[in-house]
Amino acid sequence: MKVTERKYVIPALVCLLIIAVCIYYFFFSSMTGRPDKQYLYIDTDDNADSVFTKLRDISSDHGLFAFQTLARHFNYDQKVRTGRYAIAPSEGAFMAFRHIKNGLQEPLNLTVPTPRTIDKLSAALSQKLMLDSLELSAVLKDSAVCQKYGYSPETIISMFVPNTYDIYWNVTPSALLDRMQKECKKFWNTDRMKKAEALKMTPIEVTTLASIIDEETSNDDEKPMIAGMYYNRLQSDMPLQADPTVKFAIGDFSLRRIYNNMLFVNSPYNTYRNIGLPPGPIRVASIAGIDAVLNMVHHDYLYMCAKEDFSGTHNFARTYQEHLVNAAKYSAALNKRGIK
Repeated sequence: MKVTERKYVIPALVCLLIIAVCIYYFFFSSMTGRPDKQYLYIDTDDNADSVFTKLRDISSDHGLFAFQTLARHFNYDQKVRTGRYAIAPSEGAFMAFRHIKNGLQEPLNLTVPTPRTIDKLSAALSQKLMLDSLELSAVLKDSAVCQKYGYSPETIISMFVPNTYDIYWNVTPSALLDRMQKECKKFWNTDRMKKAEALKMTPIEVTTLASIIDEETSNDDEKPMIAGMYYNRLQSDMPLQADPTVKFAIGDFSLRRIYNNMLFVNSPYNTYRNIGLPPGPIRVASIAGIDAVLNMVHHDYLYMCAKEDFSGTHNFARTYQEHLVNAAKYSAALNKRGIK
């Protein structure tokens, strides 16, 4: 190469190297500059400008500049996709933009909670997902929607099994229900179905009874005993007389003591007035509660009362007279503590 040629080639190569370094720095080096994964949430109210604003909180200046450059070049403002997008520590603006523009989300781990009502369930899920709680609640109370899945507004809550699922943040109400139905069918496998059939109970009935047991105690070890007691009552056509159903009927879950006048509330959920199970679960039943029903302890107890030591467990009785003795001890303990 001649000296005159070298005179121009070297500066050109230097310029190309500088350009390459700049391109790499802006478009391929870490967009966030942070050691952990960052998340961008884009909802239905967002446009390109609001996305830029959200990115400003998690992106470096050069990363945001590169993203905005790509957005202008590829007309991102014409197709803003909702979703939850992950930006890895090593991910550059080019790759992040590609994911966000094409709607390539990262699912989140959604743990279905165990609240007592559809409204509470909807509110809890809307805090984790891009769902409007009022809209979801209205869907779950819609008879036609419930019927599509084989439920009623009173029983649809039994379709929610409190496991953890990978699910997209921007899931629609219908897609969420489709997923919950799929997971519910998977949960009710051959083994569980056989156990329910042996008890001559449907999955909804098992879940309804489980929801009462969950309200009676948080002690999973005792739940099979309580399940056996309630099952004996069902088989004997005795009212369940479960205090949690009275709370549900009244709509006051803060009650710590049930008085005699409360037992007459006119509601199909009041198991003091009505024989059999209530119309549906009084909460999202826990898996421990469901399995406690399916694997109940078979005994001859017909009554139970909370223990006077407030341990969260119960005294069981075979006769009403034995039960009155246990109830008197518990009532005295409540009085001693001033619990009303």
